[in-house]
Parts: sequence; C-alpha cells; structure tokens
Amino acid sequence: MEQINTYINTHKDRFINELNDLLRLPSISADPAYAEDVLATAKAVESSLIAAGCENTEICETKGYPVVYAEKMIDPNLPTVLVYGHYDVQPPDPMDLWDSPPFEPVIKPTKLHPDGAIFARGACDDKGQFFMHVKAVEFMIKNNQLPCNVKFMIEGEEEVGSDSLGDFLKKNREKLKNDIILISDTGMIANDVPSITTGLRGLSYVEVEVTGANRDLHSGIYGGAAPNPINVLAKMIATLHDENNHITIPGFYDKVEIISDEERAEMAKAPFDLEEYKKALDIGDVHGEKGYTTTERFGIRPTLDVNGIWGGYTGEGAKTVIASKAYAKISMRLVPDQDWHEITDLFTKYFESIAPKSVKVKVKPHHGGQAYVTPIDSIGYQAAAKAMETTFGKTPVPQRTGGSIPIVALFEKVLESKTILLGFGLDSDAIHSPNEHFGVWNFLKGIETIPYFYKYFTEMNA
Repeated sequence: MEQINTYINTHKDRFINELNDLLRLPSISADPAYAEDVLATAKAVESSLIAAGCENTEICETKGYPVVYAEKMIDPNLPTVLVYGHYDVQPPDPMDLWDSPPFEPVIKPTKLHPDGAIFARGACDDKGQFFMHVKAVEFMIKNNQLPCNVKFMIEGEEEVGSDSLGDFLKKNREKLKNDIILISDTGMIANDVPSITTGLRGLSYVEVEVTGANRDLHSGIYGGAAPNPINVLAKMIATLHDENNHITIPGFYDKVEIISDEERAEMAKAPFDLEEYKKALDIGDVHGEKGYTTTERFGIRPTLDVNGIWGGYTGEGAKTVIASKAYAKISMRLVPDQDWHEITDLFTKYFESIAPKSVKVKVKPHHGGQAYVTPIDSIGYQAAAKAMETTFGKTPVPQRTGGSIPIVALFEKVLESKTILLGFGLDSDAIHSPNEHFGVWNFLKGIETIPYFYKYFTEMNA
C-alpha cells in the first residue's frame, strides 16, 4: 500500500478530469426530462469500472433506472467487499443561487478547502465519493495489491427513494453476496478530525394536499366566508410542534430509542463549535427540541420538517385569489426502533384529524426507510478506523449523523450484511443545495484511505 501516494500524485489530474466528466452529466432522477442523461450516466459509470480493471460489468435493468454492477473476484476463499453508491443527483434548483452552472464543474479554493473544491451538483453526493472507490480499486488492481474480492453496485434512484433496489436485491442475492458493504455517502467532522458514521436516521416523506372550494375564488367576494386552504394548511402545520418544538403527533415518540446519559456524554466529546456553526449558517440562534444539544437534535432525535409549501398565485404582480388547493411536502427523520411505515400512518391519521370540516385533506406517502446503527466493536468498523488512523494519523471519532440512507437497513435485511459508512465529505459541502462542492484534498484522501480498509479487513478476517 506504500505505493498509493505515488500513484495518486502521478494520476491525480486524470482522476479529477474523469470525475468532472461524470459531473457534467445531469443525472437528475426526480425529473423525467433528464431520463436520457441518467441512462448516459449509467453507461459512463460502467465504462469507468471497466477502465479500473473490473470484470463482469453490466448495466442491470430494473423497473426504474438501472443498477451498474461490476466485480473483481480473485479468490472465493477471501472476503468480499460490496461497494454501494449512486449516480443520480438532486435537482439543482434554485438555479439563480449557484455561483457557477451546476453541471459545469469549477475548482476554486474555499476557507475549509484551501487546496480547492470541485463545485458541481453531485460533487460530494455521491459521484465524487463513489468515484473514490473506483480509483482506489483501480490502484489495487493495476498494482496487484487487491487483497480480497470486490463488487460494485451503483444505482440511479437513491435521490428518489431507491424504489427499484428492493426487488433487485431479492433477485440477485447470490450475485451480491458479500462479507461487508462499504459506502461513502456520508461525511466526517473536519479534515483534521476524522470520523466514521455509525448511525443514520430513518425517513418518512409525505406530500399533503388541502382542498377548499371547487375552484379558485375572488378574495373580495368570497374572502372571510369560504375556506382558504393556504391559511388552513399553515395552521395545521403549525400545530405539528408544541412550544418546546416537540412533535405533537400521538404515538410519534413511543418507540424512540432512549440514549443513556453515558452514551450522550461520549457523543459530547466530539468537537463542535456552536458559534462557528451559527456563523457558517448565518443564523442568529439554533432552533430545536428543548432539552437536547444541537448535535443531539440532528443525530439521535427524530424531527419533522416542511420541505416545500405552495398554492395560489406566486407570479409577478398581484392576483386577488383564494386558491382551491394548497400543498406541502413534509419529511420526518426517524431514529432506531421507529418504523417508517408506522410513522407515516400515525402522521396521516393525525393530519386528517386536525383538519377543519371546511376542507378536504389527502396525504400521499412518497418514500422512506429505517434507521441504522453500526456496532463499533465489529471487524468492519475496526478495519475502517485503522485505515483512517493510518492515513490521517488520528483515531477517528464514531458519530451518528442526521441524514438518511434508507437502503442501508434493507441491505442488512435482504443481504444479511453489515454496512460501514466511510464518508469523506464535510457538512459545509452544501449537498442538496446550490453550490454543492467536494474538496480536492478530501477526494484524494479517500482514494488513499480506502485501500487500507481492504488490507485491514482482509487481515482481520484471516
């Protein structure tokens, strides 16, 4: 593995150029207008795996966008690592908030990335991160240093709920058989504070529709008499939290995992600067559930947030109208033991129950997933920690994060495999937001670290 830094220094410009080519493809799975671009991205991913030295590569059809599969099997008696990633990206909206076009990668320095960061949609989530694995495996194959077997499963629907992945897993259990699943779709605390994500929150995502009259109404003639769905929806949403920012849905907290004071004290040891956090977000103060710290609020507690709300006239100028309908998209981040199907049902019943008789309410579930926790005493975690310690010179901090990767729990259920979340992004990399970026240093550090995971995982399984 000592050759890895030489290999990176020799090929880093090529690595970055190849990643930029991938980032130029607008693989927006949520928008059917980009279907051809999503499919073209799948082909580009397959080509990159072939170039890296993988075998038996294929673009596997599903009921939605395809899964790209590849492998390099050197000995059936050795462990097998399954690398998961996704080639689809979030929509780039709002476009006017990007400093440069989202699908024209630009490298420029930032305060946290003095060596430069790649600005583009998908740079960190997840093209840049899964591409680290492609390049790490390229190094190991071309230098005869691959110590075990490797398989790749890169999908194209993660940003819309991975609807096709469940069937794909069930139909391909034998093909996907592995000893550990390795994912880089998370982050770390800081470039000088390496960390490994040990917990992910689950997710329930719904869309609500509130209907008043059978048509839009003149606000002068009907205002004050006919129901205004936008007003009603705003009041209904406001009742979902109490004065302590506690979620008011009956039964919502019944199965929430209780974290001991000892565990909370250990989590509190992770570096966190509240003032710097507020400064980075340009906010006057933090906001959340009473009785918990900021890091606990986004790591170990469930939440409910409105992701979008609309209705009526929003164009230029004025239009005095009472809209017939109002809509909102709402996500609930869940913690271990909360079942997302159950939470969706609880939300639906409660939201319908608080609606006044003057309106009709529909709740449309979109997608969701279960929470997940990785044991830190597992061989997979220990191998990842030793790999990070080798390349960073520091022992990584185990950290629960607020994000969700719904398919991780599904992997354990269907493939009976544990997952290691070895991410190299930073919270400030603006994933899902305008000006998403990924540090060049982080990208290359991931390529350097990943081969050591293979080395230590193989040795620990001997």
